Amino acid sequence: MEVLGRERRRHWADAEKLEILAAVGLNGETLARVARCYDVSRSQIYNWRGQFKKRGLLPAPVGPTFVPVDIGAPMLNAEPA
Repeated sequence: MEVLGRERRRHWADAEKLEILAAVGLNGETLARVARCYDVSRSQIYNWRGQFKKRGLLPAPVGPTFVPVDIGAPMLNAEPA
């Protein structure tokens, strides 16, 4: 039997995966463009990101981190303290 086209199953070393993950967002690169550049699927990059997060191996994000804040509803008819 002859295989036509490129073999799709590849082994990526952790260093290669981290390089690909680090390329996302670098100089405005989107995940989709990085996936095309390295010839991997977007879902594969998401999977690697999840695996490295679980293992605590993802580098800290560069730049500000935004956290949602809930200030609650305003109190009506409140007496000043």
